[in-house]
Amino acid sequence: MLKDATMPIFSPDRHACAPSYVKLTKQPIAGGTYRPLANDEDSNACTPSALSGHHGSKLYTQKSAIHAISDNTSIFISGAGTLPCLPEMTSSGSVSKDVIDNNNQITPSKLQPQQPTEQPLNEAVSVCKKAAHTTAKTLSAAGHAVAKAAKTTGHAIHVAVTAVKTAWHTFTNFKAVQLIIKFFRKAYGPWKKRMRFSYAFYAIVFTLLTSAEVIFLQWGVYSEPTYDKGDEVDQTTKILNSVAGQVTKFVSQMWLEQKSLFLVNFVGLGLIYLALIFVTNRFWIATLLFGTAITAFGVANSIKIQLRNEPIIPADFTFISGGDAGNIASFIPDNSQQFVENAVTVVIWIIAICLLLFLLDRRKCFIYCSWRKPFASAKNTVGTFSRALAAVVSVVILASYATNLGTGGSWSNMWAAKQGYTPTLFDAAEDARNNGPATTFLSLAKAPTMDKPEGYSKQKMQAISKKYSKLANSINKSRTQQLTDSTAIMILSETFADPTRLPDITFDEDPIPNIRNIMGTTTSGTMLSPGYGGGTANIEYQALTGLSLANFSDSMIVPYQQLVPTQSNPYSFNQIWTQKYGESGSEAVHPYYQSMYLRNTNYKKFGFSHLYSLDSATPVEHTEKIGESPYVSDSSTYQDVLDLIKNQKNPEFLQVVTMQNHMPYSNYYEAEDVLQSSVTDDTPDDEHSAINVFSTGLKYTDQATLDFLSQLNQINKPITVIFYGDHLPGIYLKEEQNPDDSFLLHETDYFIWSNDASPSANVKLDDSEAAFSSSNYFMSSAAEHMNAKISPYLALLTKLHEEIPAISRVISNRGGIGLGTATYLQSDGTVTDSTSMSKTQKQLLADYKLVQYDQTSGKNYLKESDFMSVD
Repeated sequence: MLKDATMPIFSPDRHACAPSYVKLTKQPIAGGTYRPLANDEDSNACTPSALSGHHGSKLYTQKSAIHAISDNTSIFISGAGTLPCLPEMTSSGSVSKDVIDNNNQITPSKLQPQQPTEQPLNEAVSVCKKAAHTTAKTLSAAGHAVAKAAKTTGHAIHVAVTAVKTAWHTFTNFKAVQLIIKFFRKAYGPWKKRMRFSYAFYAIVFTLLTSAEVIFLQWGVYSEPTYDKGDEVDQTTKILNSVAGQVTKFVSQMWLEQKSLFLVNFVGLGLIYLALIFVTNRFWIATLLFGTAITAFGVANSIKIQLRNEPIIPADFTFISGGDAGNIASFIPDNSQQFVENAVTVVIWIIAICLLLFLLDRRKCFIYCSWRKPFASAKNTVGTFSRALAAVVSVVILASYATNLGTGGSWSNMWAAKQGYTPTLFDAAEDARNNGPATTFLSLAKAPTMDKPEGYSKQKMQAISKKYSKLANSINKSRTQQLTDSTAIMILSETFADPTRLPDITFDEDPIPNIRNIMGTTTSGTMLSPGYGGGTANIEYQALTGLSLANFSDSMIVPYQQLVPTQSNPYSFNQIWTQKYGESGSEAVHPYYQSMYLRNTNYKKFGFSHLYSLDSATPVEHTEKIGESPYVSDSSTYQDVLDLIKNQKNPEFLQVVTMQNHMPYSNYYEAEDVLQSSVTDDTPDDEHSAINVFSTGLKYTDQATLDFLSQLNQINKPITVIFYGDHLPGIYLKEEQNPDDSFLLHETDYFIWSNDASPSANVKLDDSEAAFSSSNYFMSSAAEHMNAKISPYLALLTKLHEEIPAISRVISNRGGIGLGTATYLQSDGTVTDSTSMSKTQKQLLADYKLVQYDQTSGKNYLKESDFMSVD
């Protein structure tokens, strides 16, 4: 059939077995099909085996055998032509010769069913191939780009290195440089063979430096004595009482009195030194760190003793962790600047000498060890083990010594006691003078809060709760007001105290005439302060919580730093308002930095919604100052309080701590405004000047307070103000030497006042109830002044105030009162002690201690009752 076709056949002859093609005239595509053709003459030549030889591949069909029909040979057959139709194609696209010869007519419809299955598969394969090809091409291009970039970079580096090498060779070829190189080459041999300092030399340096630091710390806690002109004091006595004489006595008492307190301090510092040596494993680096740190500690300790009459304690380091180091530095007085500069010079010399010795000493490691090959040999193994063990043991011994030194009956406490150690931690400054600053500091590393009172149990606390609930109900029967119906403002006026109270000091005018007049018309009196020259946070803590430092252990120096941060839910009186009004029930204002004494975290624990300070999220708005003073004035602070009151929607508790009269007392004010005082002739000029500046600040506070109360009278809301001074400033150097003035140095002033819109306006409690007080009683006294109902806790404080008007842990001033851990005043202001109290007083005091222990160290059983709730 195919030979009779009229269409010419085109047969390429490039390959012997290439298939023949029939060239057909153009026909319309519609209605036609393609069929493959084969050349009969070449059918035998183009067998599968021959194709395999040419193409290196095999052809397969789905069912029938493969025939020598080229897939590349096809013919278009019109739908109306005379050629028979092709049968259904296989998936390979070929048709067998037998089928064609049989002339079985196949219509186009018979080809269609196979296409739907074949086309999507082919299309998917095609897409995948294209994607793979594109990806490969992209990766190839990226690889070439990276390779090119790497080559370029490498070339640039090579060029740069070559340039550097050329420059270096040019530099080293100079004759002067060659001489220097030759010198160091010759010196390198001897330098490499330099000696290793002996351990005996290390021991000598260790002993001398530790002893020097003990003496330096001790020297910093003493001060030169002052003498009246009429006093007849021989030269020997003056020498012995001088700073040098006191330091000499501290050291020599090892032989004269068999009190080895110098040794106790030496051991304490020595353990710190050893820990640094073994941890760093570098003797001279540890010496540098130890000398620098202890010298800086001694300088700071001396300045704090001078300004606040207390040494540095471990809790003070919360200032540094809170970011207040710079703020503390601003408290350094002018007369200490030279001392600080000299200390800096000493530190620079220590650093320089230690670095030089470190370079000269060929022994780099105090204990030989190899971290790179720790177990390569027996020597390396022993060295590595010894180095790690020494570091761990030294730290453990130091921690054990420090944490047990302040605990009676412990190994370090008993050893120190045998050397003459007698702690007086209720007066940390005196303890530092007697026992050494290093020992005082280490003994406070672990501070027990409070000794467990006898009989403490859940049943006992439940009985106390019932007892004072009955007392509260009895008191509340005659009271008609609620505390939460009024706004209460508790103002701690920084360093406010009547400056005319101390003897030998008189003024041409009264520094506080307005406050003195206010105190005469409202509830007021004298407050017994536990601090002199410092301790603001302690007085504030007592006022907010109703707890007394007198009940704590001697080592609990600053609850704001040692206790409150560890408590989960401490109680404070502002919670009376927050329990009723929620977050809007209490706010605080302190025009300084919020982290001082950790107020930002402590106030949050107490439940204050906001603390407005210089650096708070919402800072105080009014920051005006007086003259050259670095502190915000009281009038500005009062204005911030007035703004809060005007914007409040409900009564609240406002805690306010001022800063205007904080130390130091430099020439801040205009000369014509400074008050002039008359003092005894033997008062040092520095002390006299400080007293005048301090009293001038009180004059500004006096006027600002009068203006503040006058503005509160214009507000048609019931408001009660609790105003008190925290302590006297530590500027009365002469009075500090006189035991008879101890009580006067711990007296400040307070008053409780209500505005005209308050039901308690013009109320003045009798002096028998208010003449003497301590800050832990202020809220119970305010409730009595306001005729307000109270909680069982306030009932306990009310009754306790009636029986023991003032309780405080007064820090003694080298004699006089306060030689124990607690001081109690009777109603006439005289000092009493617990042994001479009545049965009622003793029982109230015992109950008070149980309540305080339950809140701070115990199980907080009272939280389960209504002991703190006001009905």
